[in-house]
Parts: sequence; structure tokens; C-alpha cells
Amino acid sequence: MRESCFLIHRLQKGEVLQIPVSVTMAQVQYDCSRGNHPNVSNSTASPVGHEQIQLLLNVCKEAKKSAYCPYSHFPVGAALLTCDGKIFSGCNVENACYPLGICAERTAIQKAVSEGYVNFRAMAIASNTEDDFIVPCGACRQVMREFSRDWDIYMTKPDGTYIVKTLQELLPLSFGPEDLKKF
Repeated sequence: MRESCFLIHRLQKGEVLQIPVSVTMAQVQYDCSRGNHPNVSNSTASPVGHEQIQLLLNVCKEAKKSAYCPYSHFPVGAALLTCDGKIFSGCNVENACYPLGICAERTAIQKAVSEGYVNFRAMAIASNTEDDFIVPCGACRQVMREFSRDWDIYMTKPDGTYIVKTLQELLPLSFGPEDLKKF
């Protein structure tokens, strides 16, 4: 287990790592004094630690179990880490009127915002897709972008592997709140 901790800290963005299923329920406070909303970089915040990554991965897997997806049969779970260490979970919720459904990522973000949190460090996403890593849809990427470009997205497979990208990497040349100030 110690070796896994050592390897996670040396991973480069985009690399894949097999992680253990168990997790320590630890929480660390982050230096997010600069915040990241409206659209302020949070790159000076502490990196997401091993325990927080493990916790995010487990929370998103658990959230997936609550998905309401009677039409697509495609459950998705998300876990959103705020700058002060609070985690909000979300799952996809479908509707017979298809456009009214909501993705897991946006559910987690809306829960956080409704509780007064707008500064985010990371998000993890889980599904049952075994061949590919689950990635956020375009609408979710744009909603994430509202709050910053500089946070990490952990995209998983059921076997415990994941890749991590920044939102900037997933949504380059994006439109955000600062663009509205140009008019």
C-alpha cells in the first residue's frame, strides 16, 4: 500500500494507475485563499492528495448506485471536491422527456452551489463502461468551466484505473464569465 501512495504522487497527467478499492476517510484543508470564482485561477492551491483522490474515486462509485437511468441503463456517479475539502456527490437522473435529464457532474455541481460552494479542486466520474474511461459530456464541461479552467477531472473505469486531465485540457479555447466582460 505504501508503494501505491508513492506512485500516485509521481503520476503525470494522463497516466493510468490501478488503485485499491479501500480508502481512508481523510480530509485535508486546502489553501484556496485566491478561490477560483469568478474565473480566478486556483493553481496555487495544494495538490489533491492521495487520500482525497481515493475518497473521490470511492464516492463517485457509490453515487453511481443512486443513478436513475431507466431509459439508457447507463448509471454515472460523480464526486466534486471543494477547495476547503468538502465533497459533493451526484448521479445522473433521467426523465421521460429526455432533454430534462441531468448528468451526474452537473448534479454534483448544483448541489455544491446550492450549499454556497463555488471554489472547486477536482471531480471524479464513474460509470460501468469497461472499455473506455468515462468522460464528461460537452454540456458538463461548459458548466464546469463556469467556475474555473484549472481543476482536475479524474475519469475512471470499473477496474479502478483512471486518467486525470485538467478542465483546460478537456475544453480548450473555452468561453467563460470573463468573456462576457468584453462586451
